[in-house]
Amino acid sequence: MSEDASPLSSAPSDLEEHAGESPALAKRAAATNVAEAIEPPAKRPRRVTSVKETVEVEETVQLEEVAAGTKKRTVRAKKEVVVKESVEVEETKPAPKKRAPAKKKKTEDMGPLAQRATGLSKYLGAHISAAGGVQNSIVNSMNIGGNAFALFLKNQRKWVSPDLNEADVQAFRAKCVETSYDPSKHVLPHGSYLINLASPDEALREKSYTCFVDDLKRCNQLGITRYNFHPGSATGGSSKPEGCGRIAEALNKAHKEVPTVITVLENMCGTGNVIGATFGELREVIDQVDLKDRVGVCLDTCHLFASGHDIRTDEAYEDVMKRFGDEIGWNYLKGVHLNDSKADLGEKRDLHENIGQGYIGLEGFRLLVNDTRFDCVPMVLETPNEDNPQVWADEISMLTWLIGKKKDDPEVLAKAEELQAKGKKSREEQAVKATKKKEAAAKKAAGGGKGRKKKAETPSGSESE
Repeated sequence: MSEDASPLSSAPSDLEEHAGESPALAKRAAATNVAEAIEPPAKRPRRVTSVKETVEVEETVQLEEVAAGTKKRTVRAKKEVVVKESVEVEETKPAPKKRAPAKKKKTEDMGPLAQRATGLSKYLGAHISAAGGVQNSIVNSMNIGGNAFALFLKNQRKWVSPDLNEADVQAFRAKCVETSYDPSKHVLPHGSYLINLASPDEALREKSYTCFVDDLKRCNQLGITRYNFHPGSATGGSSKPEGCGRIAEALNKAHKEVPTVITVLENMCGTGNVIGATFGELREVIDQVDLKDRVGVCLDTCHLFASGHDIRTDEAYEDVMKRFGDEIGWNYLKGVHLNDSKADLGEKRDLHENIGQGYIGLEGFRLLVNDTRFDCVPMVLETPNEDNPQVWADEISMLTWLIGKKKDDPEVLAKAEELQAKGKKSREEQAVKATKKKEAAAKKAAGGGKGRKKKAETPSGSESE
């Protein structure tokens, strides 16, 4: 997820606006602000000032030649004093406007934006907000017509978070029953971005493990049986096989500590030493896990495409899925992240795009939702929505509409063309960036320059740009 982003601020007070002044002055100034906000001061009359500007012309001597004779006449110019008068108008300054309070993020029920489809073998949804309590995630999913959802169980960018509130846990469980969401089938939480179980740094790996197990315990509290996470990166000069071994070691330990929950490895883009871009790397972790029924895989379509797996045509799609079945096995598929890609095939760039607007296009997603091998697993959107849940409601509706559609359906072809046109500008911008990046890399490799300074790697070796 690039996302992510995340689901988990008010205006400064009058006293804060006068920070740096003495307490007495700050309070007086703040009080004045409040008073003026209630009743602005009456306008003072204009003040008109006459300003006299004196310009003095220096005495000059002018020689005038007399035409009739040889005599010359001396003419002295008089001293001139020019007085210019101007008017300066001073307006009364308007009273300062009172700063409007900052908008708070809404956590209340916004009401349904789409009808929730029933009787489907495809569990479609989105990664939604759990702000205000984990139970709110269910309402938020219902409102966009989701039959499945992903969420963060705590702040995904902090190592330590407060425990789940027991009242929220009970409310979540009750709401699941009320709305027919099965937390063991329809919910796929996403792990913290900080976790790196593949790290050779023992202190970081232990910190990651503690954060990881805390998430598993939260799943157990809520009755959730699947937990998705990024495998991590073999940093510090260690190899990927070594990293795969460290991940498996952590999973074996965690499976003994926390019962039931299936740990779900996400496929990645392939940047640097990040593990999970190939099916072989994921399989290498699985092979070393003792309890095979406690490990699975989540396929992210953007990551799949970015790492060089083409799913845009019947033939290419089937080739990728056959390799997944042969190298990993369909029994290990536990979830899907539905994302188009702003970057082209094999560019190893984690840039999520709205469905149909990226380089994958609508056809790749039509193939997915009509593939029975993806039945009964959570398939959740992580597409950009600019804090507008209607975007996800519309995408879920569109994906549901694609079920049963053929590739040559005129409506499908028209929709695909419309979405490609909508995403054209974004794709072109990213193509320019990709070209510049390649040119810089080539220049650096040829010794023609230092190239772009490498970004500091996050603890998990995150691939997000």
